[in-house]
Amino acid sequence: QVQLVESGGGLVQPGGSLRLSCAASGSIFSIYVMAWYRQAPGKQRELVASITSGSSINYADSVKGRFTISRDNAKNTVYLQMNSLKPEDTAVYYCNAYYFNNYWGQGTQVTVSS
Repeated sequence: QVQLVESGGGLVQPGGSLRLSCAASGSIFSIYVMAWYRQAPGKQRELVASITSGSSINYADSVKGRFTISRDNAKNTVYLQMNSLKPEDTAVYYCNAYYFNNYWGQGTQVTVSS
């Protein structure tokens, strides 16, 4: 079992930046594949970025070059640095941990608007 708590969401103007954090507890963090998903109103949840235990990284095409995922195994935390934010990035962002089972955080709202 692993518990995930996201933080760092909020309201930002187009072109701005935010950094999301996801703190994990309850298990051996380093073995998990960690990922960020997002879900906009009326849309399906989609993968934003993922990072394996060996730090292999994958990004959705829509965020490549703007978002950076990273993990700090010593702090049991995964981050999502989001730059050059666009209105279409507005969504609830969810942290996910996978190792034979999926675990989800409660989500954090990101709103990009002027």
